[in-house]
Amino acid sequence: MNIIIAGTGKVGGALTRLLSSEGYDLTVIDLHADVLESIVEKHDVISVEGNCAQMSVLKAAGVETADLLIAATREDEVNLLCCMTAHALNPKIHTIARIRDPEYNDQIYMMRDSFALSMAVNPELQAATEIARLLEYPGFLQRDSFVQDRVEIVEILLNEKNPLCDKALIDLPSIAKCRVLVCTVVRDRQTIMPDGHFVLRAGDRIFVTAPTQELTTLLSNLGILTRKVRRVALCGGGRVSFYLAKMLLRAGISVLLIEKDPERARELSELLPDADVVLGDATSHTVLEQEDVDRCDAVVSLTGLDEMNIIISLYAHDLGVSQVITKVGREESIGIVNRLATGSAICPQELCGSIIVRYVRAAERESGAAITIHSIASGMAEASEFMVDEKTLNRGKPLRDIRLRKNTLLVCISRNGRMEIPNGNSSFETGDTVVVVTERNSMVQELNDIFQV
Repeated sequence: MNIIIAGTGKVGGALTRLLSSEGYDLTVIDLHADVLESIVEKHDVISVEGNCAQMSVLKAAGVETADLLIAATREDEVNLLCCMTAHALNPKIHTIARIRDPEYNDQIYMMRDSFALSMAVNPELQAATEIARLLEYPGFLQRDSFVQDRVEIVEILLNEKNPLCDKALIDLPSIAKCRVLVCTVVRDRQTIMPDGHFVLRAGDRIFVTAPTQELTTLLSNLGILTRKVRRVALCGGGRVSFYLAKMLLRAGISVLLIEKDPERARELSELLPDADVVLGDATSHTVLEQEDVDRCDAVVSLTGLDEMNIIISLYAHDLGVSQVITKVGREESIGIVNRLATGSAICPQELCGSIIVRYVRAAERESGAAITIHSIASGMAEASEFMVDEKTLNRGKPLRDIRLRKNTLLVCISRNGRMEIPNGNSSFETGDTVVVVTERNSMVQELNDIFQV
């Protein structure tokens, strides 16, 4: 599959890394030669210097024979023009545009055919949605949904008081008292696909598969006391803060938003009249103390600098705030936040990249592609949802008789709306939906890839 990526910023860079690792033929376009040189040194790609909205540049990038164009420059208007021009040169091409401006949301949806868009992505909106989901269940560091939000894989950090510490996984059902499965454990920076005899210990980050309706039961029986979030402090007034504040206010949650730029703070106070918008520097402990941030149920660090967000989150954690969420712009920063154990890390570019990778896989295969893909364990593992069809191998066989590839787990089977956390006697049939967890380096593009041959 021939793919053109226009723009090599954070989103374009993340996509180049993800798609090149999967073996796609990539051509990247950017205005800056030094940026392109750096990309070419790291990845096996072709580079074209120039304005991606110009016909001559797109032709040089091979748009007339390309299968997909992803426009991810900093300017929404350039991305739209790039997609329209590409479609004019190649009516069969798929086009994806990154659109960030909130004012364009409804317009893009209504006019997607006019703009020749196959899909539009908004990393900031996706990040805000993910943060809002985490605030719904404060005991989880990460939540990923499958099977139309009926089953989830959630991340939990085990502390010394957790009843799972020093227990073998075979004892998990009797402790959690609900249908759950630990599919991945991160210990000492190593990702482990555990068996039933694996013993958990304090400091482990565990990824648990559970039906969504049983998440509250899971938290309660693990002794993770949570209370409904009533007041949230948002540090930084960018687009993610704007989207998130609107979501929280609609849910009846009080919002304190701290922004240091006077003009932006004034704009946000007009756009969000029900929020408490404060002009101040969120990296100043004096400002945080004056605004009683320690009395908030959650603090979300959303400035434009990873280093500042990490500092704010560390301070909020030190104040005793029960839930801390940190936005990061670089993948490597996720690992830093996880090692500090201050709370959850959200990377808009990675969320956006996962959605586009899923689209690419589906476009390449008419059937058998993943319905949903989520990166877990700081990108070291991947959870994918597949539909079982007539071409799927091993239908009707008990799982105990099926040989799966190394470091691969089948963690959920959905049939007619009923969720099953599988055991050795379980089987899947045509029409079922299954969720599979694999190591990130183990390529699984269709369901049959999980079986040993």
